[in-house]
Amino acid sequence: MYSEKIFSVKSEAEFQALAFEIFAYQYQNNKVYRQFCELLKKSPGQLRKLEDIPFLPIEFFKSHRLISSQAEPEIIFTSSGTTGNQTSKHYVTDLKLYEKSFSRAFKNVYGDPEDLVILALLPSYLERTGSSLIYMANALIKKSQHPESGFYLNNLDELQQTLEKVESGGKKTLLIGVSFALLDLVERHRFNLEHTLIMETGGMKGRRREMIRTELHEILCKGFGVPAIHSEYGMTELLSQAYSTGDGLFEGPPWMKILIRDSEDALSLLPKHKTGGINIIDLANFNSCSFIATQDLGRNTGSGKTEILGRFDNSDIRGCNLLIL
Repeated sequence: MYSEKIFSVKSEAEFQALAFEIFAYQYQNNKVYRQFCELLKKSPGQLRKLEDIPFLPIEFFKSHRLISSQAEPEIIFTSSGTTGNQTSKHYVTDLKLYEKSFSRAFKNVYGDPEDLVILALLPSYLERTGSSLIYMANALIKKSQHPESGFYLNNLDELQQTLEKVESGGKKTLLIGVSFALLDLVERHRFNLEHTLIMETGGMKGRRREMIRTELHEILCKGFGVPAIHSEYGMTELLSQAYSTGDGLFEGPPWMKILIRDSEDALSLLPKHKTGGINIIDLANFNSCSFIATQDLGRNTGSGKTEILGRFDNSDIRGCNLLIL
């Protein structure tokens, strides 16, 4: 419906105009989001700037069926969670839209997947169903078409051998891994990689102690023998991702915007260089909800990039204290 417009956004004015259009569409077609907006006394005719758009707390994906389309979902992506905890559910009615979004965002930063050997070390995601990250990685691996590309679970010795093989052949390679598994790998094997980029997707998933990104990257840089660690910032509830190419600062594609809200006043956005909660506009998410208040903490650097600092403490409470429907 909006896909051609979304992926042709080239200016702030175009982004805002399309965000207002999608807001009006979701206000009309997403019952849960409309109720939320009405409680905040916000409607399409009242918008003057992006900051006027209500951002739905991400927790609503755990308790409500958020969908703005009449079409039946083609897939339901689910978040990881511990036993007894509710998981987020993202009802995706157009998988081609998701594929177009992550393919274009990836290509904007890393070029054509066909030119890369793509290795995915994602054990915690492979061990369950419904992961949007696995879906994305699988699609990129298929596009890679290199025989070495593929998934790895606990076979770290095999992965070490593959890395050594592609390195010796001078093949440009991308290793995507969950943080704890990358740490496991460098504790077992040491590398000196010249042709391989390492991308962490975050998350210790209860396997290790949590650590700040700078500490994690320092350990991984030393273990892999690389100058920098790349990062991916995405989530079950979105159809787009932001990437950091080694400086710890994230930038999304033109159809995605990261804003910072006041952690003490969730309805107010903060100016540049201030730290607060992360709000995301993902225009590709128009069949669900494009305006989400996450549980993550960040800082707008003023350069168009965002520093991701971690999560709120007690995020289930503080991140969702706007309203309960």
